[in-house]
Amino acid sequence: MKVVILDRDGVINEESADFVKSVSEWKPIPGSLQAIARLCHAGYRVYVASNQSGIGRGIFDYDALFSIHDKLQRALVDMGGRVEAIAYAPEHPDHATEMRKPNPGMLLDLAKRLGISLRNVHAVGDSVRDIDAARAAGAIPVLVRTGFGREAERDLKARGEEVAIYPDLAAFAAALIATA
Repeated sequence: MKVVILDRDGVINEESADFVKSVSEWKPIPGSLQAIARLCHAGYRVYVASNQSGIGRGIFDYDALFSIHDKLQRALVDMGGRVEAIAYAPEHPDHATEMRKPNPGMLLDLAKRLGISLRNVHAVGDSVRDIDAARAAGAIPVLVRTGFGREAERDLKARGEEVAIYPDLAAFAAALIATA
């Protein structure tokens, strides 16, 4: 089974320092939905693993989160793509569980549910915590420069860490499909 795990905010949709709190605030990054559809057409099963601390902070509720995810799925259907499942960590960072990135719990839980190893699974994110979670879970970390990606790139270089870096999800998808 070919699997790719994506972070949501900053990878699929525009990032917001004030949180993406509603359907009207959810704006896909140009080319990201097409990239997911291309991955699906190439035989990849796409999953999302996303911290959503806005719930734990009381900024938005589950209904808003599910409405945003519904909008994402409906937009993908029009392109022949889909996200198989969306995992999220709703807790406040001050009360983080093993599921909240940079902890690997969310990725490990997905792997357990799918009955797979993450050894050959690319986990794409735009933050150091996404990369740290991927590494801790045994996945292949990938950084995109959208969202907070440029800042994360600087931070990873300062730590002396190397990671595969792409301008955006579309560039990553094209490269992955070309080497498959």
